[in-house]
Amino acid sequence: MSEAERLRRWRLLLGPAANELGELDADDRRRDAALTALYGGGGQGMPGESEGKRSGGLSSSAPVLHRWLGDVRTYFPASVVQVMQRDAVERLGLTKLLLEPELLSTVEPDVRLVGTLVSLSRAIPARTRETARLVVRKVVEEIEQRLAERLIAAVAGAVDRSRRTRRPRLSDVDWNATIRANLRNYQPVQRTVVVDQLIGAQRRSRSSALKDVLLLVDQSGSMAESVVYSAVFGATLASLRAVHTRLVVFDTEIADLTEELEDPVDLLFATQLGGGTDINRAMAYAQQHIRRPADTVLVLISDLYEGGVAGELQRRVRDLVASGVTVVVLLALSDSGKPAYDHELAAQLSALGAPAFACTPDLFPDLLATALRKEDVAAWAESEGIQVGA
Repeated sequence: MSEAERLRRWRLLLGPAANELGELDADDRRRDAALTALYGGGGQGMPGESEGKRSGGLSSSAPVLHRWLGDVRTYFPASVVQVMQRDAVERLGLTKLLLEPELLSTVEPDVRLVGTLVSLSRAIPARTRETARLVVRKVVEEIEQRLAERLIAAVAGAVDRSRRTRRPRLSDVDWNATIRANLRNYQPVQRTVVVDQLIGAQRRSRSSALKDVLLLVDQSGSMAESVVYSAVFGATLASLRAVHTRLVVFDTEIADLTEELEDPVDLLFATQLGGGTDINRAMAYAQQHIRRPADTVLVLISDLYEGGVAGELQRRVRDLVASGVTVVVLLALSDSGKPAYDHELAAQLSALGAPAFACTPDLFPDLLATALRKEDVAAWAESEGIQVGA
């Protein structure tokens, strides 16, 4: 071990009080801040808190804790992350919060808090997990009340119109489309249109879905909010017989959570937020489960910081688009504003026919409906003022 590396390790071990041992690079400064926030060392508290403060309720520090958890997962190996998360539960007072339901009434649960609780789920003692689940369920139900009905209406409408027939049942006639198709038969004297062909929706079979929707969700630490919304949307889509929904989460490993879609809370606690990112491997898994390319929408939700083979990922996306799959890349599915992402890879995937952009949960129903109708998703995004592939 070199002298420089030895001094670096001692500096990280001793904290800011040992600044004289040398300067740290950007990554090591983030490691140092994460360690100092949890274990002290120079009078610094959780980033963003008052000096010397070591603990506090999640009601005011959820975003701060959320960022801290993301840094821990990014800069430390999994075995160290587990230890630090357990220490965070004890040192930051999270156990007390979760043990006392009356304290939860003083906390305003939100999506970031859910992401934090899910991130800590394996460090939360067994006797407190049910309380954590209650908080998560409250937020999930609020999201469902706000967005589920809109998603169902948008998807059902898109799918019902996606297959046309010229021999519809009377109740299935699309009168606007029928009148447009028969305008050449307009009779000026009678001021009426003679209809010689009906246009309507083809009734879907009860035994098979008309469309396949595959949600491929990056569960690395920075994507926690996107994972929460994806779970709710996935569970809602699974309730529709018109679409077959598959939900896959990934970091460097892959977890197919399709069987958990019945309950989004169970689904969230089945995720393992954190770890690296191998989008190419996840995309390879997705390819294996595409049965009907022309009737498939694949939504990749990731910041595109690829730890796998980016060139191979591009080839897979190109092949999927060429086969007829509608591929959409969401750099974030959240309300948190402009996300951090790999701009170069986003531009490359957009150029391959997989438009890449960030999307708020409120816009997701319209986005998915556009994709299911096989309309131009990039044009839709630009009409909403969303920048694509930049």
